[in-house]
Amino acid sequence: MTCEYALNAKPDEVYAAWTVGLDTWFAQAGTLFLVPEPGRPYFFYNRDEWGRHPHYGRFLDLMENQLIEMTWMTGNGTAEGTEGAETILRIELVPERAATKIRLTHSGFVNEKSLAGHQENWPLALKILDEALGGGVKAN
Repeated sequence: MTCEYALNAKPDEVYAAWTVGLDTWFAQAGTLFLVPEPGRPYFFYNRDEWGRHPHYGRFLDLMENQLIEMTWMTGNGTAEGTEGAETILRIELVPERAATKIRLTHSGFVNEKSLAGHQENWPLALKILDEALGGGVKAN
């Protein structure tokens, strides 16, 4: 599945939101363990108001302000999230004037239910990211 979204932020701000600021918009504060380097694992629980689901994986590729590619596993012992499958999340950042077009591709789902859930939720998450960036997530 692929979705695109125009974010009202510069590529360095979007990159930072995925690599050092995930707990400002997606992860529950205090649960994020992440070092943005290829091969390094990460772990977090998503925001409590979305239900408590563990997310974990490892970074595959990082190109500063351009690309984030990571494995993405979610689930809580039920038929939720990726159901334990190691899916691939690829986030491409394309500058467009003072904004950034994000192309998010998520692949490797084990069934249609998992795919459909992510197709529904990723656009909503990107809207939340856009709102958070308006609040000042900045690159280091």
